[in-house]
Amino acid sequence: QVQLVESGGGLVQAGGSLRLSCVASGGTFDNSAWFRQAPGKEREFVAAIRWNGGSTSYGDSVKGRFTISRDNGRNTVYLEMNSLKPEDTAVYYCGAGRGYWIELYSTYAYWGQGPQVTVSS
Repeated sequence: QVQLVESGGGLVQAGGSLRLSCVASGGTFDNSAWFRQAPGKEREFVAAIRWNGGSTSYGDSVKGRFTISRDNGRNTVYLEMNSLKPEDTAVYYCGAGRGYWIELYSTYAYWGQGPQVTVSS
């Protein structure tokens, strides 16, 4: 059973930066991703990465501002968030799983607890 522990959420002013971390333990998987959900809104794909090869994918709303990366030795995936906007405010969930379509929520069987990210204007 894969366990995911996230850290790095918090409050930041618009234009600022935050880095989220997600440490995995207890099993193996091929892909990691970040999704987010704001109050009253649908869940949104943010970014994903394949552990084998490191190819990435990003949601349109974060392209050019967010970067997903992984550290194989630490079993950790990161989400570097720059030029943050108030509309980035949400709970951010780290997922781990297997499958070809890394942008799909259903690809991920394991989820972290979801740190809150709040961007003030």
